[in-house]
Amino acid sequence: MNKIPVFQGSCTAIVTPFCEKGIDYERLQKQLDFQLDGGTAAIVVCGTTGENATLSQDEHNELVRFTVNNCKGRMKVIVGVGGNNTVAALRKAENAKAVGADAILMVTPYYNKTSQKGLIEHFSYVADRVEIPMILYNVPSRTGIGITAETYKALSEHPNINGVKEASGDFSLIARTRSLCGDALHLWSGNDDNTVPMMALGALGVISVASNIVPATVASLCARCLSGDFPGAAALYSKYARLFTALFIETNPMPVKAAMEMLGTDSGMLRLPLTQISDGHREELRSVLEELELLKT
Repeated sequence: MNKIPVFQGSCTAIVTPFCEKGIDYERLQKQLDFQLDGGTAAIVVCGTTGENATLSQDEHNELVRFTVNNCKGRMKVIVGVGGNNTVAALRKAENAKAVGADAILMVTPYYNKTSQKGLIEHFSYVADRVEIPMILYNVPSRTGIGITAETYKALSEHPNINGVKEASGDFSLIARTRSLCGDALHLWSGNDDNTVPMMALGALGVISVASNIVPATVASLCARCLSGDFPGAAALYSKYARLFTALFIETNPMPVKAAMEMLGTDSGMLRLPLTQISDGHREELRSVLEELELLKT
């Protein structure tokens, strides 16, 4: 079963700019314009980087509506709808479809977890009821449960399940999934530092945190891989490798919001339980930004 991929290239998992009154939409508008200028192909809104777990339902709905209206005809919009409540995920997916989003992103259920059979039923429950492309999200380091290649194969047979954001770092799993599913399940890297090797295995791009601050670099990295210029991609990756690591020096999105503040593109406050990164890590992050001449000394 051949499926048209939701996007190819760089997709930014956009931060949510919070303020005391809620969401700062003026600041979000500037962030989205910056992404467009940087060559970003798609935006994930209400994802992990967007602190989805702290959004109220009304905030989630309005944030999705604003992003879709802003990006329509400019960049694809993928809406994070995942969680550990299947029916609640369905309601968010229905809203994403209603306002014109291009796809949804569903993470594996955390805390209550489930079996592989439960994963198939969880994702299929939503995919059966909303006619919108779904991207699965496998990040066992956060959720405590991973998707197997055999489960990917079963899910790939659903016409509405388009692909997966793979953030397990398990290249044996990724290679076996690609072998089993082919173009019935598209692959995207879920980690900036895995983009080049994953694209060498057939991934079509990355859902990136780093592109919040260096969108043109991440777009160029993906473009080189898509054109087959892996030596050029490896050279560009090597230049930015320390940044990709530093942005996960503490829990995402704490470091990227700190970096944005340093670079003059302040993305607003974090919501508890997330807090500002430590002074030591802030200085380490600052050093990387200065080394890349993103931050002038």
